[in-house]
Amino acid sequence: MRKRLFNWYWWLERRIHPGLRYSQVHYHDLLDARIPKNCDWLDLGCGHQMFASWMKKEEHELAARSRRLVGIDRDLGGLKENVVIHDAVYGDIGALPFESGSFDVVTANMVIEHLEDPGTVLGEVRRVLRPGGLFIFHTPNCRSLVMTMARMIPQSAKIWLARVLEEREEKDVFPTHYAMNTAGSISEHARSSGFAVQEIRSVSTSATTALITPLCIIELVYLRMLERPVFAGLRSNLIATLERAEPADH
Repeated sequence: MRKRLFNWYWWLERRIHPGLRYSQVHYHDLLDARIPKNCDWLDLGCGHQMFASWMKKEEHELAARSRRLVGIDRDLGGLKENVVIHDAVYGDIGALPFESGSFDVVTANMVIEHLEDPGTVLGEVRRVLRPGGLFIFHTPNCRSLVMTMARMIPQSAKIWLARVLEEREEKDVFPTHYAMNTAGSISEHARSSGFAVQEIRSVSTSATTALITPLCIIELVYLRMLERPVFAGLRSNLIATLERAEPADH
């Protein structure tokens, strides 16, 4: 039944909003354009996979481009299941156990929304990056309608919805704080932590109500409306590229 509902949704998406893409695809494509060959790469909160479960091929191809891909997480079970990273590190991303200037690029996929103190994490990321190194992350946009509603839902309800709508287990649903989840807050935290903002992209993702046909039709029409530039700030996800900035007198 679930498969049939999804097939029906994809048919509707192609007709109502043919240009819509899953936000993980947007994130992958940016990394594909930005990750240099033979780089030293750190992925924060890597868990058991870097992208969506159906993106294994893309995940392996990107990982193979790096000289060294390190994943750090406090989810030991997820680290053990991750077959893409070269080195798995159990640790706190607010106190990275690496020497300064160890990496060319740091990434984080759906991690920033869980941070209580983004400034501390940004400071650590900047420390372990080499001059000119990039921090690229993908996170929900608090200004979006879906996130506005999600912030009002109790954690227990989020766990249930994640299981029903996305088939995510409870272990993959973590508390959220949304302390750096608007374009403005990202820019503010970045600059105060020694980063230059290269780009903040606002992108939409597939309908969250994909399995609820009447609602997903309404959501797809709404998502198509958000493609107008004037509504860009209301799209569901943000993908930021920050560059380690050097002091003005450097």
